[in-house]
Amino acid sequence: MAKGSAGSRASSGLALAAVAAIAAALLVSRAPRPEVLQQLKDSFMQEDLAAVREFLRHPTLAKAKAGAVEFWEIIGPGGRLHPGWFLEHKGHIVIEGLLMVIIAVMLLQSRFYPRTTEDEDALTDKEIDALCQEWEPLPLVPDISDEDIRPEPPLVQSREGSSYDVMVNGQPALNLACSDFLGLGSDPSVQRRAKETVERYGVGSCGPRGFYGTFDVHLELEAALAQFMGQEEAIIYSYDISTIASVIPAFASRQDILVLDEGVSYPIQQGAKLSRARVFWFKHNDMASLAALLQQIEDAEKRDRAPLCRKMLVVEGVYANSGDVAPLQQLYSLKEAYRYRLCVEESHAFGVLGQGGRGACEAAGLQPGQVEVVVASMGTSLASVGGFCVGHHEVCDHQRLCGQGYCFSASLPPYLATAAHEALSILGSSRGQQLAAQVRHTAAALRQQLEGTPGLFVSGAIGSSKESSSSAESPVLHLQLSSTLVAAAGSRKAADMLLQRVADRLLARHGLLIAVPRYSALDHVVPAPSLKLYVHAGLSADKLPQVVQAIKESAKHVLQPLID
Repeated sequence: MAKGSAGSRASSGLALAAVAAIAAALLVSRAPRPEVLQQLKDSFMQEDLAAVREFLRHPTLAKAKAGAVEFWEIIGPGGRLHPGWFLEHKGHIVIEGLLMVIIAVMLLQSRFYPRTTEDEDALTDKEIDALCQEWEPLPLVPDISDEDIRPEPPLVQSREGSSYDVMVNGQPALNLACSDFLGLGSDPSVQRRAKETVERYGVGSCGPRGFYGTFDVHLELEAALAQFMGQEEAIIYSYDISTIASVIPAFASRQDILVLDEGVSYPIQQGAKLSRARVFWFKHNDMASLAALLQQIEDAEKRDRAPLCRKMLVVEGVYANSGDVAPLQQLYSLKEAYRYRLCVEESHAFGVLGQGGRGACEAAGLQPGQVEVVVASMGTSLASVGGFCVGHHEVCDHQRLCGQGYCFSASLPPYLATAAHEALSILGSSRGQQLAAQVRHTAAALRQQLEGTPGLFVSGAIGSSKESSSSAESPVLHLQLSSTLVAAAGSRKAADMLLQRVADRLLARHGLLIAVPRYSALDHVVPAPSLKLYVHAGLSADKLPQVVQAIKESAKHVLQPLID
């Protein structure tokens, strides 16, 4: 009987615990559930039900239920501590004020300096001096070897009359590194117009064209250039290298296609990079390579169902890195067949090639407007500074908002604009045509007579299938180092130093200033080592034999021992 009573008490305790849990659930629900009570009746004995009734009538439990209900009324929806009630009664002002106080404290508090512990002893002056003496800073640049040291460039100290007769390192010389093809930089009328403009406008323009840097002389020059080139409109830039580097990004973006000759100069390459367009390269002046590339691009677009995009073919009329003339008639046929726009950089052809001196496009028989974008420098035949672009009205007007070199650079100084305008007037006259014809004739004769120079050969030799009929008349001439000597030199730097020795001898012994071009490692294709000559009006017929003899003698003296 005692055992039965003990078991009964244990079961009663478990029953009370279960009933307490169920009672808590009932309190949360705020109302008794009949189905739960029915389950209790079915699950427990009658004596356990009596204990449950006793527990539910306990005053402590009633107080707990009342407290829970009151707490919910405070924090629940509509309660005084509910976030909604707080915000409705402008409680956000309190929060914002607290944040302002925190910000003010952070701004006004003094800077924190970590305190040193007592174990850390400050360095003495003697220890500081010893540490300074032991310290060896790393070099800002790596050590330069003897092979990397470049010779000092020749210093042009003065000009004796024309643009070509100069004083270099204390001795007179004929400047064949000058691209003033027609010699208009020393023309008295050009200099007079520049001087008059300085007296009227001052020196600088003091602003970009789009703000307050446009002068009447700029607009007059643009109108004269458009009329001379037979185009609707022209736009001028204050820096010739930035001209083509600004024109290309203005007409091409990330989804567009640019097709470039591998022989284009660095400004065109930089313009293509700035545009972020898809760039494709074809072999230099190789129309078969270009045709295959254009067909490959077209097949890929059809296969991938690519969306429409802008496509532009970019070449140079006369390539600065080789002196070759682009076969523009064939380029025009291909661009028409594959629906491309054509952009021609005419800096080294403008003023020399063509019947009227309008460049390689005119020499190839192309009419104004057949080439969509024509770009040229005013630092060559116009003997000034800056560049220009001619084309349809939409082509030029678009650049006034999207040409970076136009929008974000100070405009061309007014006196340089009037100088270029006066030079353009001379170029369009009979005198200018005679000068251009003289340069073309001299260039063809010089190419022919320099054949057979020891260790050197003329780039784009006459008769090459890659050249158009006017390549012999190109005013840019490169004497490239033979492949045998390049291999014998062992490195590009050593090959350049060989050519520099030839150029130094030409200057010291014969009074001829000739350049050894240096190229960037960022060039897509680094041109072969060469001597670079500009044929200009200062190279008259009586000087031509002396120049040829001097070049051959210097090349033989420096290069012949390596050939043997």
